[in-house]
Amino acid sequence: MKALTRVKILIVAAGSHGDVLPFIALGAELRRRGHEPHLFAIAVFEPLARQAGLPFTALGSAEFYDGLLRHPDLNHPSRSLRVMAQAMEHTGATAWATLDAAVVPGQTLVVGSTLAFATRSLAERHGLPAVTVHLAPAVLRTLHTLPRHGGPVPGARAPRWLKRLFWRLVDDFLVAPTLGAVLNRHRRAVGLAPVHRPMGDWLNQADLVIGLFPDWYAPRQPDWPAGLVLTGFPLYDSAPGMDLPPELESFLAAGPPPVAFTSGTATARALDFFTASAEACRLSGRRGVLLTRHADQVPGPLPPDVVRVDYAPFSRLLPRCAAFVHHGGIGTISQALAAGVPQLIRPMAHDQFDNAARTVALGVGRQLPMRRYRPAAVAAALEHLTDDHAMKRRCAEVAARLVADTAITEACDRILALVPRR
Repeated sequence: MKALTRVKILIVAAGSHGDVLPFIALGAELRRRGHEPHLFAIAVFEPLARQAGLPFTALGSAEFYDGLLRHPDLNHPSRSLRVMAQAMEHTGATAWATLDAAVVPGQTLVVGSTLAFATRSLAERHGLPAVTVHLAPAVLRTLHTLPRHGGPVPGARAPRWLKRLFWRLVDDFLVAPTLGAVLNRHRRAVGLAPVHRPMGDWLNQADLVIGLFPDWYAPRQPDWPAGLVLTGFPLYDSAPGMDLPPELESFLAAGPPPVAFTSGTATARALDFFTASAEACRLSGRRGVLLTRHADQVPGPLPPDVVRVDYAPFSRLLPRCAAFVHHGGIGTISQALAAGVPQLIRPMAHDQFDNAARTVALGVGRQLPMRRYRPAAVAAALEHLTDDHAMKRRCAEVAARLVADTAITEACDRILALVPRR
């Protein structure tokens, strides 16, 4: 049997911690299989990539990333697109030059996340095999059951003309002035034709499109891309052998299972969230773990049974928790589903509203809007989550579906099917 040609695989991951970890997992597996993956992402992810044995090139500094996390509009339902567009513009020229120089003609394949637009341009410019990887179903457009967003969305039974109008308004008034404008300035600069609707069909113009989520979480819509492959959740959240911090181990051992709280790694403006969360623990008499690297976002002093830690792998922490309160990021949700822990979701922007709706529909959690995230409401919601035996049974049923984690293996099989044999 002919062996696969050894190829250089350029992997570009745009986004925060939860957005980049799956691509580190992909790169590590591709390297294990004898190929030459190289990860391109923001500088703060270099230690994680190196731990996994991946060559790494930074597309943006740690200082730039920290400033981005502190931008007041980063997690706004609509204004966040302008912030992301500015970030793309900031790193765009450097990213293109770096990626363009890394191409070895006839021996290179590119893999990009949803917003890694440069990989599509690179594939078009050099005629490279290209793979687009979506972490969440919200980015896949349909005229059937539309994904949830921060504002009104036509229901599943709405007429198709109304759904088409909805997507046209999204493109013309949200995407075109932000992501679209930045993309087309870049494409003109490198001699490529402009893209009219980048978040429409162009987003999935690749040799392979992968959805890193299962079809039982997001049932396939009839008009999703025909070649879309759904592999399941990646469930990679740390380097092998990474343990919980010693102080957290001591806290967990000292009492009943706590409630864990996170507002996601893609924000450094969560003082209100953590203040309300700590007070909800005090009101309900519960122990709590506040997860954030930003100490200035946590009120002080904390109640005696509430602690803050910089980071803990969810796969090790969540099975030891009574409930999990979070923002609705897809990586966070998937880890909670695997741990079988009830979830309280407070979505802010991006795909979080859609992820939250799907999780609630599974019967494993509840949703609380930002405007209602107050200590008394949180305490009441936690009481419901921890006392609902039917929800606990449903959490266990869903967790059983995730025992065999093959998403990364299958995704790599599909990617390497694009590589010629020698």
